[in-house]
Amino acid sequence: MDGSPASLAALAMAFAEADTHGLGKRLSLGDIALQATGRRGGSDRVSWQLDRLRLSRGAPFQQLARGSAAIGLLLLRMTHAEIEITADLVRDLLRDQHPDLADHPVRLGARGWDNQLWRLGDDLAVRLPWATQSADALLRKEHTWLPALAPRLPLPVPVPQRLGEPSARFPRPWIVTTWVPGTPADRAPITRGAEAATALAAFLAALHQPAPEQAPAGRGRGGRLADHSEGFAKQLASATELGLIPDPDAVRAVWEDAAAAPDWAGPALWLHGDLHPANVLIADGTICGVIDFGDLCAGDSACDLAAAWTLLPDDTVDHFHAAYHPAPDAATLRRARGWAVGRALTGILIGDAGVHGRPGGKPTWGPPAHAALRRLIAPHR
Repeated sequence: MDGSPASLAALAMAFAEADTHGLGKRLSLGDIALQATGRRGGSDRVSWQLDRLRLSRGAPFQQLARGSAAIGLLLLRMTHAEIEITADLVRDLLRDQHPDLADHPVRLGARGWDNQLWRLGDDLAVRLPWATQSADALLRKEHTWLPALAPRLPLPVPVPQRLGEPSARFPRPWIVTTWVPGTPADRAPITRGAEAATALAAFLAALHQPAPEQAPAGRGRGGRLADHSEGFAKQLASATELGLIPDPDAVRAVWEDAAAAPDWAGPALWLHGDLHPANVLIADGTICGVIDFGDLCAGDSACDLAAAWTLLPDDTVDHFHAAYHPAPDAATLRRARGWAVGRALTGILIGDAGVHGRPGGKPTWGPPAHAALRRLIAPHR
């Protein structure tokens, strides 16, 4: 593993900015150290004690990004909570709280940013938090809101069916959802572009309806894009230093134009909040489902409309905009390009970490992120 301060700092930057730009969740410093170093000690849950440091978009993270001294501080104290998530544990939890489901076959489906996903028979899945402290609240949010929203959405989504409460066996909440078949878009390219653009537009138009006052806030997503300019600048500098950005001036121009656009003045709309390629499923070359609603929130639709550039193939963005109703105004599209360029940078950094074998990196994220960035900067060259 390349454990140099520069590479770890860049990876930490990517994980932190994932929260801002919709490519992951808010991570504590311990979560970042865990992803960046790959040290789990065989456990599925690790608790980090870091001398009262916590990640924010403020000074502690700036210290982290500077180099080895702050990164070393990440690794000062580590304790292990020895709860290994296995098929037997999942069955035991079901037997205790939902015994009518306990006899279904159980097998591992995936390990994500926040949760492990275990298949439960052919039609259900169990999601258990494992890597971040924020996962508990995200699961409860999905359980509260998604069942009411799902019926109006034209693509399959993982609808929560049951809630599991913390117990002596597993001290965190967990949920049972419907299973959505398909391959994540970072692993299966879209080949039927016009059809995918129409499907994505219909999905977002159905989702982007006024949200009630009690709808969850967006953890930085769906708010003012300009508030994230400092974080964007740091992320661009990090990616440029690593040689990943051939034309940083063009990338900066997209962001500056987006940040200067008028703010959203309409009602807060329901948003998915995390539409990156790993959360969109593909079958037969087109979009067949959308997963991971942990960042469901209310705010500016530009946050989600960024997906036109980050998910769809070349020459399909106009098709998407024509199919999305009501048609977004020019200011919304400018802001959406800003969200998209931020997500592309994050994907490039995390993809590069994966290519170079740094645990926590995801090599499949790089190609779609680079393609998105090329689409975004083309008009500015």
